[in-house]
Amino acid sequence: MKQLVAKYGTALSGLALFVVFLLFARNFASPANLLTVLKQASFLAIFACGFTFALLTSELDLSFASIASLAAVMVGWLLHSDTSWLIAVAAGLAVGTIGGLLNGLLVTAIKVPSLIATLGTASIATGTAFMVTGGVAFVGRWDASFLALARGKVLGIPFLIIIMFAIVAISWFVTRLTPLGVHMQATGEAEGAAHRAGIATKRMKLLGLTLSGAAAGAAAVLLVANLSSAAPQMAGDFLLNAIAAVLLGMTMFDPGRPNIAGSFVGALILAILANGLVLFGAPYYLQDIMLGVIVIGSVGVSASVLKKAAFSV
Repeated sequence: MKQLVAKYGTALSGLALFVVFLLFARNFASPANLLTVLKQASFLAIFACGFTFALLTSELDLSFASIASLAAVMVGWLLHSDTSWLIAVAAGLAVGTIGGLLNGLLVTAIKVPSLIATLGTASIATGTAFMVTGGVAFVGRWDASFLALARGKVLGIPFLIIIMFAIVAISWFVTRLTPLGVHMQATGEAEGAAHRAGIATKRMKLLGLTLSGAAAGAAAVLLVANLSSAAPQMAGDFLLNAIAAVLLGMTMFDPGRPNIAGSFVGALILAILANGLVLFGAPYYLQDIMLGVIVIGSVGVSASVLKKAAFSV
């Protein structure tokens, strides 16, 4: 019973929360609202997958939201300049990946703690985004094919949700069923032992942070397609929410360890909570209070992992 509660307690609590909203929150059970919840969770889940890759190697990425905002601004600027949307999408993905790669090089080559390195790159990305836009948003009627990335549907299912499930599934497969995932996890849990066993631990950390940036770039492209606009801080609200989803995920399935399945369910729980509170008419600040409680409670389970990730050199 203890093992059952440890592995699935948080997921079952999330299911109970879903049932409560299903029974008592008006319109929560409508198909349109449930699709809205999944769409809200999609961006969060993609960011959470990227952060999970970094944390899996015991590194923190506190820059992914700022890097995503910069990637979004780059996409918006190119579209605003009548550049092909395919080039704009490639540029957004490239900005995110390069930002993650820069974080990885700072941590592995220069040996700057990831907490400091990613805070620095976050500030650089934010300043660059404001420099490019002049503090205003890019807004326009852009190519319908580009907007379809987040607004289109396949057999009635939003394409955004399909992309999210694809990213989560690929991330889960890589981390759980490939030697690469084993090496990344070994690096995060016991770097010294992993290095002596022949694992390229620096390469694993570099890859974890690079994948976090790549996920941020993908989320940025989808955000721009969904909102048809790009602003210097458009992804800022996802920072704490995505971290909370990952921390919540570390309390289930594989307690104390970052895991993709947990991060995905954590993102779903947070999206359900936010949507249900709105339908209940709860004060806007209650969501922030509950988010803080979730973060503090989750850290209690995985404090040692986070401490190592934040302050290891």
